[in-house]
Amino acid sequence: MIRAAVLLCLATPVLAEPVFQDLSANLPAHSYVGGWEHFVGGGVAVFDCDGDALPDVFAAGGTAPAMLIRNRGGFVFDAAPLPAITGVTGAYPIDLDADGFLDLFVLRAGPNVVLKGAADCGFMDISYQFAEVAEDKWSTAFAAWWADGDDRPTLAIGNYVDRDDPDGPFEACDTNSIMRPTPEGYVRDVLKPGFCPLSMLAARDARGRHTLRISNDRHYYVSGGYEQMWDIAQARFLDTQDGWANVSLWGMGIASRDLNGDGADEVMLTSMGDQLLQIAQPDGTYKGAPYSIGTYAQRPHVGDDGRPSTGWHAEFGDVDNDGRADLFIAKGNVDQMPGMATRDPNNLLMQQPDGTFVEFAADAGVASTHRSRGAALADFDQDGRLDLFVSNRRAPLEIYRNVTPETGNWLRVALRQTGGNRDAIGAVITVTAQGVGQSIQHIIGGGHAGGQLLPRHFGLGGADTALVHVLWPDSSETGPVQVKAGQTVTLKKP
Repeated sequence: MIRAAVLLCLATPVLAEPVFQDLSANLPAHSYVGGWEHFVGGGVAVFDCDGDALPDVFAAGGTAPAMLIRNRGGFVFDAAPLPAITGVTGAYPIDLDADGFLDLFVLRAGPNVVLKGAADCGFMDISYQFAEVAEDKWSTAFAAWWADGDDRPTLAIGNYVDRDDPDGPFEACDTNSIMRPTPEGYVRDVLKPGFCPLSMLAARDARGRHTLRISNDRHYYVSGGYEQMWDIAQARFLDTQDGWANVSLWGMGIASRDLNGDGADEVMLTSMGDQLLQIAQPDGTYKGAPYSIGTYAQRPHVGDDGRPSTGWHAEFGDVDNDGRADLFIAKGNVDQMPGMATRDPNNLLMQQPDGTFVEFAADAGVASTHRSRGAALADFDQDGRLDLFVSNRRAPLEIYRNVTPETGNWLRVALRQTGGNRDAIGAVITVTAQGVGQSIQHIIGGGHAGGQLLPRHFGLGGADTALVHVLWPDSSETGPVQVKAGQTVTLKKP
C-alpha cells in the first residue's frame, strides 16, 4: 500500500489547488541548444552561491555558453560573471574541499570542468587540478558520496555514447567512471558494462545499503542492457540472485522519496512512454507501482497529441505543504522523433491522502509544451512555498512562483558537520509532525543532468511544531529535536 492510512489523520486544513505565476520574463535570455550531442542534457544546478539564502541557478547551454543566474530577491534575476564554458550538458553543486563555498561539477560533451566557488558567486576553473576526472567523453550523469574516512568525495560519472567508436552510435555505449580520492589526486575505476546512462543516484536502497543506481537509455544500447544497481561497499553490480530484477527502458532521470513512511525510498524512473515508479518492498526489492497510482503519465494530458510522452527530469517536493510529496516531471520530445508527442506538457502530479497522484499542471499554470529538460523545485523567494524552474531545449528558461493560497506549514532543515563532508551528504533527515513521519535522503545525484544542494524542505500540514531526527553518514544520530514550523533550522553533528 503506497500511503499508510495514518496519514489520513494528519490535521491538515482544507488546502487549495496549486497555483503558479509565470515570471519567466524576469530571467535573462538563455536556452539549451545544439545538435545531437545536446538532444539529451540541459540540466540545472540550484544552490546558494552568495550566502543570502536565496537559490541561484547554473544552467547548461549546450553549444551556447552556460549561464550563472543570480537571485537578487523579489524574483529579480540577472546573469552573473562566469568562465565561458560551452558543450555543457549539466552540473551538480558540491563542496569538494569543505571550505564552505559550493563548487560545481560541470558535465560536458568533452572534458568535464570543475568550478571552484568563492564569496559573492565567484567561480574559478580548477579543472587542471582534477586531470584524472576531466575525461574527454560525453558525460551525462553524476553522483557523489564520501566514503568512510575520506575527506574528499568519491565521484561517479556516467558517460553516454562513445563518439570515437566508428561503429556507433547504436550499441556503442561508453564505460562509466568511479573516481576515488587519493593523497595525490584521484584514481579512476572503470565501471562496465555501460549502457548509456542519463542519470545516477547514490543513496540507501530498499535494503538500507548504499548503492549507485544507474538509469540507462535503451535507444543506444538497443538490446542486452538494462537499469543497473551497483553495491558501493561490495563494489559489484546486483543481479537476480540479489533480488534485482532487470528492467529495460528509455531511462532519462531518477527521483527518490519515501512515500509511505516505511523508511525506504520509492524510486521514480522517467522514460519515453511510461514513467516507472518502483515501490520499495519489505524484503529489500522493488516492485512496479500499480497503474492506478497515477504516476505513469504516459501521454500528454492536454492537447490532441495522443502519441507517447518523453519524460526527463523528475523531482519530488511538497508543493502545497500538506505533508505529502508531490511530483514534477519535465517533458519534451528528444528533437523531432515522429513516434513521440511533439507538444508534450510537463506534469505536476499532486499526491492525495490515499497515496494516488492527480494531474494539476494545466490548472496550476505550469503545463509548458516546450522541449523541457532540467528543472528544480526550490523556494526562490523564501516564502515557504516551493517554486518551479525549468530549462528547455531551443526555448527560453522558465520560472514559476508558487502562489497557492492556504498552504500548510513548512520547515527547512540544513546539516553541518566537521571534516571533508561538511554538508553531511548521505544523511537521512526525518521530520515528524502530529505523529506522521517523513524522511529525505540528503544526497548529490539523480534528476536529469542537474540537481540542487539546499536545505531540505518539508511540508507540515496544520502542525505548528515538528520533531527532527538525523541519521548522520557515520550512522550516529541526533534527535528528535523539537522545532517550530516556518523556519530554516541548522543541525550540527556533535
